[in-house]
Amino acid sequence: MVKIRLSRGGAKGRPFYHIIVTDGRNARDGRNIERVGYFNPIAAGKEVRLELDSAKVKAWVEKGAQMTDKVKLLYKEASKKAA
Repeated sequence: MVKIRLSRGGAKGRPFYHIIVTDGRNARDGRNIERVGYFNPIAAGKEVRLELDSAKVKAWVEKGAQMTDKVKLLYKEASKKAA
């Protein structure tokens, strides 16, 4: 099953997450199909906290991809910010 989930990056104690589309059987930081955005939970100042291509996410969901709970929350947040 295709999943839309977070992939961790960044240094120890400074997390940074890419929002990716991947096969559910792949490892968390393993191979991905497409990168659709990023999430920086410790953004400060003028740094961007969340960047998400909602059109791509919507297209993947229409094809049957499943979003994780955290990605659903981030998608809602990005939708509110865009509107």
